[in-house]
Amino acid sequence: MAMEENIRILVVDDEPDIRRIIRILLENRGYTAAEAPNGRAAVAYVQAHPDVDLVLMDIMMPDLSGIEASRAIRELCPAPILFLTARTQEKDKQEAYQSGGDDYLAKPFSHAELIMKVESLLRRYRVYKGKTDGTVLREDILLDEASHRVLRGGEAMELTETEFEILHFLAENRGKVVSVEKIYEGVWHEKYMPSSTNTVMVHIVNLRKKLEEDPANPRLIRTVWGKGYQID
Repeated sequence: MAMEENIRILVVDDEPDIRRIIRILLENRGYTAAEAPNGRAAVAYVQAHPDVDLVLMDIMMPDLSGIEASRAIRELCPAPILFLTARTQEKDKQEAYQSGGDDYLAKPFSHAELIMKVESLLRRYRVYKGKTDGTVLREDILLDEASHRVLRGGEAMELTETEFEILHFLAENRGKVVSVEKIYEGVWHEKYMPSSTNTVMVHIVNLRKKLEEDPANPRLIRTVWGKGYQID
């Protein structure tokens, strides 16, 4: 059964059989699952249900692609987005993360793989939503666990769930140099693989673009070459 009652998951795919199989799988685990046949319908659903807890998103869909839908959903809610797609090139993954996606699962995948990803993302999202204290990371940047957001100069920044978790993880290890391996395993809760390095790097780059005045010369998240990243 699911970890928590009333968890709502949106399944977005233009293949009815895939949507149905995933929905049944999720419902058998105790989740509430809804379906959307394309990206445009997914955005409309999130507009009507901004409290959705997770979105499972195909990329290649007619009318509005998963990438385009992800960008639109990011303007509406912070729920994690898990891409389920046959597009597995590094550039495809990078595009998915840059659109606001939190994780990536290549088709074909096993039911066990999907449930592991789902539970990992939900655990991170639901647990950290309950945090109550804030942390000043820099004179103008506040990590506000209570509302699960980051403020820069008093203005809320639009971060993805994974970006928030990376920042939170680095803040918990403040003053320490944290390796890419530790970041990946601490945030994704999965075993680190060599290909995971690029995944972490893409999210760090996106964080710097959003939080640094000069992303090429970061003051908040420093790179310690050959060792990892650090927040002082």
